[in-house]
Amino acid sequence: MRVDVSFLPVLAAAFLLTFARVGTMVMLLPGVGELNLPSRVRLTIALVLTAILLPAHQKAYTVELTALAPVLTMLFQEIVIGAVLGLTARLAISALQVAGSVIAQQLGLGFVTAVDPSQNQQGILVGNFLTVLGITLIFATDLHHLVIAAMNDSYTIFQPGEMPLVGDAAQHVTRIVATAFRIGIQLSAPFLVFGLLFNLGLGVLSRLMPQMQVFFIGLPLSILLGFLLLLLVIGAMMGTFVGYIEGVLGGLAPHG
Repeated sequence: MRVDVSFLPVLAAAFLLTFARVGTMVMLLPGVGELNLPSRVRLTIALVLTAILLPAHQKAYTVELTALAPVLTMLFQEIVIGAVLGLTARLAISALQVAGSVIAQQLGLGFVTAVDPSQNQQGILVGNFLTVLGITLIFATDLHHLVIAAMNDSYTIFQPGEMPLVGDAAQHVTRIVATAFRIGIQLSAPFLVFGLLFNLGLGVLSRLMPQMQVFFIGLPLSILLGFLLLLLVIGAMMGTFVGYIEGVLGGLAPHG
């Protein structure tokens, strides 16, 4: 009995190219691509998703194994596509860091920092809390399924062997950053109004009672009232964020 294994090199090359796209995207995704997540877990997730997507898109890879240059070129193209998709989700969730920074400044907590588990670096405490809450809501509302759909639909948007246009990719990233900043400001809008009115009231009080230490009275009161306001509006804030992130992920998976 003779077993034909001539298909194995082509299959291995297609698996490698699929893994380059999926693995790069998984590495940059919020939640599953964090540095504090064990590397074996991230690698396992990328390998499992690659094994799921490969049978559906294996024929899209026309690989010439007679030369190394075409394979390396296609590998680079797949990495770039995965990076564009992963950065889209990563930049979209940065809206919570923008909102957290503005809220912390209005509450007088801008100097309070802690390690951000989503970036493994120092970040403002309020922003860290909102980011972790946002990632939790993504998984709780099953929006992470749109990420898998986006990986599948990416083969329709970016055919294997096609490099994304630099101008289009730059415009896309710019639009995501601008939208994330706008959403972050919108989420923190109640605190901007609160900070304006509270500081205006402190200014009037300091003029009426110059001998009073307004700063020592105002800072604790600002933190207390700010936390009460956060308790009241956090449901609406996170609901707005979930709708925004659903729109971003839905744009990546138009057929999902």
